[in-house]
Amino acid sequence: MFSKLKQFKDLRNQAKNIKNTMAQENATGEADWGKVKVHINGNQEITGVEIDPQLLNNDNKNHLETAIKDATNDAIKNVQKLLAEKIRQGDLSLPDLNNFKF
Repeated sequence: MFSKLKQFKDLRNQAKNIKNTMAQENATGEADWGKVKVHINGNQEITGVEIDPQLLNNDNKNHLETAIKDATNDAIKNVQKLLAEKIRQGDLSLPDLNNFKF
């Protein structure tokens, strides 16, 4: 029983390490020819938004909402590509769940 508790603790520690490592990776998504930018970290948390002042008026509300959505989706796609490449290169290792006995 104690060995299972140790395995769970080790797995939790590995997950924390991965989360901390991923938080250090950053990507940016753009929309509307770079007028809207969304910055995101490896945990897919938005860390910043940039909007060109020309888009900030009531006439552009729907356009701006669409641009923010598109930029966010682009940022998520970019950070997923970045993390996949880090895993492929061995820079980010995931825990081996095959050795974990439930």
